[in-house]
Amino acid sequence: MRLFEETFEITPQTRILDVGGSPLIWEFCRVRPRLTILNFPSALNRGPMRDDLVAADGRLLPFKDKVFDIVFSNSVIEHVGPRGDQQHFADEIRRVGRSYWVQTPNRFFPVELHLMLPFVHFLPKPIQQAIVTRFTLWQHMVEPSEAERQSYINHFLYELNLLDRGTLQSLFPGATILTERIAGLAKSLVAVSG
Repeated sequence: MRLFEETFEITPQTRILDVGGSPLIWEFCRVRPRLTILNFPSALNRGPMRDDLVAADGRLLPFKDKVFDIVFSNSVIEHVGPRGDQQHFADEIRRVGRSYWVQTPNRFFPVELHLMLPFVHFLPKPIQQAIVTRFTLWQHMVEPSEAERQSYINHFLYELNLLDRGTLQSLFPGATILTERIAGLAKSLVAVSG
């Protein structure tokens, strides 16, 4: 969030759409913008807050063109499906925002960050399945129910579509691609315009 704030001059009047997010990440900002959070209905917590919450799909945003100063999305685009769905997601972000910030884990980072396992995402699907159905660091950190665990592992195996720098650039032509690093390695990539 610090890099996001350094990139854009956020004020309390800045209109931001967070696609696929939650209010929690915005607690780390020094300035609280005019925030709209869009996510699936099951992911929206309707507790007391001052943000606008919208239940919708990021591939078909229910907003007019360029209505937001910035569209923000953190580790969501890899979850929306195959490349065609990712392209619809990217097109919608570019359509409704004058600027955007779209972060995603780097496919070539040695640790798969959703399951917290090294190198598993480079292996063929049958070997991935044999490993992740038996053990992940994620399940020990989160302690999900068996149904949640199975759903998450199935999502990883059959729906998650990690991106590399070239693919992210092709989804957001003209964007600047920033790199978030850990120990010198490119952990995440961010497509930025504006």
